[in-house]
Amino acid sequence: MNNKKNIARSAGLLYLVVILFGTFAELHVRAELVVPGHSQATVSNILNHQLSFRLAFLSDLVMQVAFFYLALTLYRLFQPVNQRYALSMLLSVAIGVAIMSLNMLHHFAVILLLNEGAYLSAFNSEQITGLVALFLDLHKYGYRIAQVFFGIWLFPLGYLVCQSGYFPKFIGILLLLAGGSFVVDFFLFFLQSNYSAATSSLVTLPTVIGEFSFCVWLLIKGIKTTA
Repeated sequence: MNNKKNIARSAGLLYLVVILFGTFAELHVRAELVVPGHSQATVSNILNHQLSFRLAFLSDLVMQVAFFYLALTLYRLFQPVNQRYALSMLLSVAIGVAIMSLNMLHHFAVILLLNEGAYLSAFNSEQITGLVALFLDLHKYGYRIAQVFFGIWLFPLGYLVCQSGYFPKFIGILLLLAGGSFVVDFFLFFLQSNYSAATSSLVTLPTVIGEFSFCVWLLIKGIKTTA
């Protein structure tokens, strides 16, 4: 029982790292620096906050490493409950992390473009601004493609939480709803050309509630002592 509690609390710490570092990169840095529809303003913001933009790159990589080890830790916890579902959870995260890690090349390409490498002598400032906008868009779409796997992993996780007896069942239900909202957000983003960030935040509200609740429970309680 104590070993399971330690595993659960380790997962809680890793979950916290995922939340904090991911939020910093996406919502604190990119959301502040990238001005939709205004490439020149975006370039100016990045040039004026290059350290923040580089920190966002590193923060995302830390988040992705932590996410993989989070899934691996939860796999250890849930494998005795149902190995097939635990493996499905782990593979979903592994695929999503692989996509996001490769996608970070689009983020770093912006840094390369704005640091005047010798190979950029073939481009004028307007072309560089256009390339920056292109790579930022590629990063945004790559982020969304990975998102579908970060929605899918919540389905086996929610099921395992409900079936294990380690946690209250309402947390498992919240995680299942979170997975559904993530997948719905993914399809709406690619199907609607005018899909706004405000609408996306509303659609994914169950994700925020579900994952945050699970993270807090892991950190504070670990697992139920009666499990």
